[in-house]
Amino acid sequence: MKKLAESLAEYKILVVDDERSIRDGVQRVLNRVGCEVATAQNGEEALDILKSDVISIAILDLKMPGMDGMELHQRIREIDERIVVIIITGYATIETAIDAMKQGAYDFIPKPFEPDHLKIVVNRAIEKIRLSREAEKLQAERERTLIDLDREKSRTRTIIETLPIGVVVTNTEGEVVLKNPAFMQSIELSSDPGPGELIDACVADDGFCRFVRKISTGDHGTEGEVPTYELCVSGNKYLLSRGRPVMNEKNECMGAVVTLSNITSLKMLDQLKSEFVAKVSHELRSPLSTIHEQLATVLKDMALEGAEVDHDIIERAKEKTNALISLISDLLDLSRIEAGSLAENKKPVQITELLSSIVDFLGSRASANGQSLTFQSGGKDIPEITADPMALESIFGNLVTNAINYTPAGGEITVSIETVDHQIKVAVSDTGFGIEQRHQEKIFERFYRVKDKNTRHITGTGLGLPIVKGLVDSMGGKIEIESQPGSGSVFTVFLPMETAAGTGQGSADDA
Repeated sequence: MKKLAESLAEYKILVVDDERSIRDGVQRVLNRVGCEVATAQNGEEALDILKSDVISIAILDLKMPGMDGMELHQRIREIDERIVVIIITGYATIETAIDAMKQGAYDFIPKPFEPDHLKIVVNRAIEKIRLSREAEKLQAERERTLIDLDREKSRTRTIIETLPIGVVVTNTEGEVVLKNPAFMQSIELSSDPGPGELIDACVADDGFCRFVRKISTGDHGTEGEVPTYELCVSGNKYLLSRGRPVMNEKNECMGAVVTLSNITSLKMLDQLKSEFVAKVSHELRSPLSTIHEQLATVLKDMALEGAEVDHDIIERAKEKTNALISLISDLLDLSRIEAGSLAENKKPVQITELLSSIVDFLGSRASANGQSLTFQSGGKDIPEITADPMALESIFGNLVTNAINYTPAGGEITVSIETVDHQIKVAVSDTGFGIEQRHQEKIFERFYRVKDKNTRHITGTGLGLPIVKGLVDSMGGKIEIESQPGSGSVFTVFLPMETAAGTGQGSADDA
């Protein structure tokens, strides 16, 4: 009872009935529980009270002389729709009370009624008012929050639109939800397709669109790496795109944010450098080849004539010229990869047969070093791929040669092939010296070589692995390494079964 009194004390109730006994009875019942009650004997008197007091609940008798309960109900709703109306009705007017409820009345009490019944109905009305006020309060807070969010969104949009680099945001379906003017300028988009359009409607580069859609679904490659893709616009403008997925508080992907940077000047500089390297390499290779052949002829003649000269000096000169020729050949290969002129002779290749030939060819060299070189063919279900066979030979020949060079006598080298998730997986593993973690991120850089007590005596150009990675990238594949010092290394190449070597400008991160 005390709890009910505390609830009702916050609300004022108006009782309208032409029977004084009903008015007084309702007033006594509700006064006992601490509720403030006003009474009126007809509609006009009730309207006067409504003009001066704030009423929360109105209890109306349907049958009153002059203005009846239905008309008064409508007048109350015109004054304040938040006032909860309860109808008092006799048996003969129940249908009329139901009609009143259809028009907005909250409940009705049939005569005669018990005090407890009255308190229950009024208490329910109080709860309705309380819940309605709470809902209004929550709605107001929500609107304030939305206003704050809108202001924050406006600030964020302003920042994004003034960024000098292109920015585009997509949802999980690859549909554009936000893009800034710099993005449109970067891709030379003359008209805005509007929000909700697929990224394909903005950019004609299929590889870039696949790159964006892949990140939009949460597939962003190795943890910690930022996927990149290089695209060309209008034939002479190069852009580097970087993308990251947008994650919510539940770590669910909501889409992607991709930035575009103009790298045309860097590409031009790189092209000039490549042309310079190609020119110098070409000019050096011919005379070096001539010197090499002449040294070989001299050594052969000296062996036949039995001349007493220092064979070691000439032999070392021959080795050095051979190393220079190898370096120049590698530089030329790199220049061709960058120019897109290597790996152009695409044809169906049975990669299992190609690997078997490479293993057979280099097997004698491994045997001479006291190593075992084996090939695990992976069965007969390896399909053909469309690629340049010379490029494939360069990739796997370099990897096997490296394994031989960096594996001591008695070591084992294994080449294996299998299919994994619509990709051909080729692994070259060895039991050699292994590579420390700090070197693994750099071994694909040009001229980078790991030098320690185990590898100091091994000669090389430091260009073999960069050539391998460049060729694998051009085929839309990727290369991974697993290695521990003293436990050997595993280089794994993944190539798509439908690979078409040399297409697109995508990087390994797009694989």
